[in-house]
Amino acid sequence: MATILVAGVVGVGLPLAGRKRRALRTDSAAFVAAKAFAAGVILATGFVHMLHDAEHALSSPCLPAEPWRRFPFPGFVAMAAALATLVLDFLATRFYERKHRAETARVKADAAAALGASSASDDDITVVTVTEDENENKAPLLQGHSRSHSHPHAHGHELVQPEGGEGEVPAHVRSIVVSQILEMGIVSHSVIIGLSLGVSRSPCTIRPLVAALSFHQFFEGFALGGCIAQAQFKTLSAAIMACFFAITTPAGIVAGAGVASFYNANSLRALVVEGILDSVSAGILIYMSLVDLIAADFLGGKMTGTLRQQVMAYVALFLGALSMSSLAIWA
Repeated sequence: MATILVAGVVGVGLPLAGRKRRALRTDSAAFVAAKAFAAGVILATGFVHMLHDAEHALSSPCLPAEPWRRFPFPGFVAMAAALATLVLDFLATRFYERKHRAETARVKADAAAALGASSASDDDITVVTVTEDENENKAPLLQGHSRSHSHPHAHGHELVQPEGGEGEVPAHVRSIVVSQILEMGIVSHSVIIGLSLGVSRSPCTIRPLVAALSFHQFFEGFALGGCIAQAQFKTLSAAIMACFFAITTPAGIVAGAGVASFYNANSLRALVVEGILDSVSAGILIYMSLVDLIAADFLGGKMTGTLRQQVMAYVALFLGALSMSSLAIWA
């Protein structure tokens, strides 16, 4: 359990602790490659591990043939979970977009009032988003000038230009949604995995599971930590999300060990609950890895490095998926 806890803490902590260091900044080649590897790990976790476990549970001979073996429930539930995640992703993104625009409008109004209606109009006020790499203060900064001036002039501090054009939402707003939904998916299956390990009494089963889980926990943590870093959460919020991820699997192991004496893994209720939860987790992880990690990074214009860096990212993605898939031989 300690090994899994340490792997999770190190994995999620590296991107958060290293965002001030050049090698681990979210725009560095090393970070992009590592995040691509982690995305491959999460994709393989959904397809090869969680979906397979769901099929194994819901096709068990201990379950009645009607309806469990007459309909492909694992694939159907995984599809439904992926579509539900899409809807949640859409609604959450729209919520944060409206919130961001409302805050921008409020700050502009306050600035206009401070500068005076006669000396500044709404078009003269520019909201500048300062990223966390430049300034820990997330509050938007403002620039204003009077149209009565006949020459340009500087206003105080050098400011970071906003991402995108007028009316566009900064990338970190989207990263907020991605990090929260990704954590939801990871936590849901981490509890299941922890329970499975906790109720297991066979050393031959436990040893390979611990090794596989440590590997899996580290790279899932790295992907989550990278999303949290890109979302520019405040330090306390980032620490809470990281700790919640790190302790979920160990907590599941403790809970599993507590019920191991009377838990029947082959009971009707246990098989159905495990199969449904595994299917839901698979759908969420497959959606998040393909849409919010792989497509967003590889097809969304973030691959702006050299051809060598782009090839490295693709190789890392394939290696991550292959490595996690190969662990299915032992666990």
